[in-house]
Amino acid sequence: MAYNTIAVISEGSVQKEALASGSITPGHLLEQTTAAADTVKVHATAGGHAQSAFAVEDDLQGNTIDDAYASGKRVLYKVFRPGDEVYALIANGENISKGDMLMSAGDGTLKEATGDSSGTIVEPHIVGYAREACDMSDSSGADPSGRCLVEIC
Repeated sequence: MAYNTIAVISEGSVQKEALASGSITPGHLLEQTTAAADTVKVHATAGGHAQSAFAVEDDLQGNTIDDAYASGKRVLYKVFRPGDEVYALIANGENISKGDMLMSAGDGTLKEATGDSSGTIVEPHIVGYAREACDMSDSSGADPSGRCLVEIC
């Protein structure tokens, strides 16, 4: 199902603002930068620890979930809580099944969680669980939106 908002269920989530360090699309997983100014960028560590912070659409300016924030511009994002549902961007090449554990793909998108060298999935790296199937296995993007409903854990 397609949604027209990133924050599908966000009881008690906190909306914040920062400057974009690079292009950011609503639905991207974000991280703080080390710059002196309050800036965020797409989460850049595949499988790394991640705060559940996602860029949201700037609907007050008439923008939709498809309108990207340019580098240096103000970006709106929310820090979501467990149980909240987010319409997050999924990495190309992924074929997500409902219930799959998801983690950062290292480019602001999410991918199916994989284990460490022993095959054990490290729980702190999990951002959420897929609430629906999402086929991005075709490199051209089999799912036209490139997004999937994700329940934050």
